[in-house]
Amino acid sequence: MDYGRSSQTPGSASTKIVVAGGFGVGKTTLVGAVSEIVPLRTEALVTDASEGVDNLASTPMKSTTTVAMDFGRITLADDLVLYLFGTPGQRRFWFMWDDLVRGAIGAIVIVDTARLDEAFSAIDYFEAKGLPFIVAVNEFDGTARYAMPDIAEALSLSAGTPIMPIDARDRESAKTALIRVTAFALHQLSRPVMSEVASS
Repeated sequence: MDYGRSSQTPGSASTKIVVAGGFGVGKTTLVGAVSEIVPLRTEALVTDASEGVDNLASTPMKSTTTVAMDFGRITLADDLVLYLFGTPGQRRFWFMWDDLVRGAIGAIVIVDTARLDEAFSAIDYFEAKGLPFIVAVNEFDGTARYAMPDIAEALSLSAGTPIMPIDARDRESAKTALIRVTAFALHQLSRPVMSEVASS
């Protein structure tokens, strides 16, 4: 296995972003598209044993699935390195999420407009955790396109939650989503500090 040379300098900072969402929405694809190292993938073949357990009707061509996590790394700036952790999408693996999000500053929830109902659990999870997140609408080939405000309304997103279209296969598109969630998370995390300064 080949590994990329770390571009992290002694003065740089590293942080962690989680990529979450339902089964087959593009989490592994996004991590692979942007990672500057060969991404670590814990995938297994989808077998007949999944029938009746996983909903495979919307992803008939999907032959593998993440059973633990995806891991990648990307340098966004000379002084900022992101470590990416993709969560497993199937409900029976959700017990791993608490460990995967520990220490993360934010998350990207990837959604498929053909299966919006599968996004609610991830959104509810991050809202309950108080972890800043954005919603990234993966615009698959051949799927209907909708205005972002309409999707936000359908998902009952809280006011101010960023939502944007992406192509999880495209490095620049995925990188833009990572920059957006990083900026949003840093803004959210700095708010209490700013409030304390203002009140002192």
